[in-house]
Amino acid sequence: MSSIEVSEASEAMEEILARHRKENKDLQNKITGMKKQATKSKRKEVNSKCLDLQDNLKIKQDNEIKNWKIVNNQASDNEQDEEVTPEKLLEQLSISQEEEHSQQGAPSQQDQPKKRRNRQKEKLAKRDAAIAKMKEEAALEASKQPDLKKMEQESLDQLCELKKLKQFDIQPDGHCLFASILDQLKLRHDPKELDSDLNVVKLRSLSCNYVQEHRDDFIPYLFDEKSMQMKDIDEYTKEMEHTAQWGGEIEILALSHVFDCPISILMSGRSVQVYNEDGKNAELKLVYYKHSYSLGEHYNSLHDS
Repeated sequence: MSSIEVSEASEAMEEILARHRKENKDLQNKITGMKKQATKSKRKEVNSKCLDLQDNLKIKQDNEIKNWKIVNNQASDNEQDEEVTPEKLLEQLSISQEEEHSQQGAPSQQDQPKKRRNRQKEKLAKRDAAIAKMKEEAALEASKQPDLKKMEQESLDQLCELKKLKQFDIQPDGHCLFASILDQLKLRHDPKELDSDLNVVKLRSLSCNYVQEHRDDFIPYLFDEKSMQMKDIDEYTKEMEHTAQWGGEIEILALSHVFDCPISILMSGRSVQVYNEDGKNAELKLVYYKHSYSLGEHYNSLHDS
């Protein structure tokens, strides 16, 4: 018989129960002290540890009583089936002690120092995530839209093929209309009838002077659909002459009269638009783009293929 069996056999049940009461009382006092000393942040951890101590002590005491009954032949049939040998009791006590030691020695997550939150970094990460989401949604939306640039270019390519024309690229710098007309004048009109120093700046001046001299003819073109008001013709021509303001319908019409020639504009999805059809000199041929250039509307010159 082992030393534990001898000890439990020689110890009366009354002594065991008395010892258990003392152990329970001592544990209760220990638990009370632990809870009083616990801070608010540690309260949950301390309560959990107290429950473990109570469970471990109860298992230990129950096993001692069962083992005493077995040693003294007072165990019931069920208790005999669930016999707790001294070896099993030692094993359970050893496990309990190891768990208690682990709980006491190993720092909990709450004991470990918390990393300071970098709120600026979190804010930037949140912003970047929102931007990424917006880009993703924009890309998805764009993928569902028709490719207007591709459609426009394919249509213009077909029209040029039918009319035996080819598109001659003009730099998209705000002067594209005047540069296209200048290219056409040099290509289709008699060089002897053109000023040798004709350039984009002079074309701007020629168109603005013509508009000033024929104000009444251009009133229908000076209505601003955005502001729903008439543009001031003096302010309009001043800006057009001295800046890189994009030229348009007014300047095409004015220059078609200055050079006494038709100016035709090839466009996608619309019939060719011709200004001053009765002009006597050779027709100037341009192509207009609405979607093909990132900077906006654009004009190119059309050469014969």
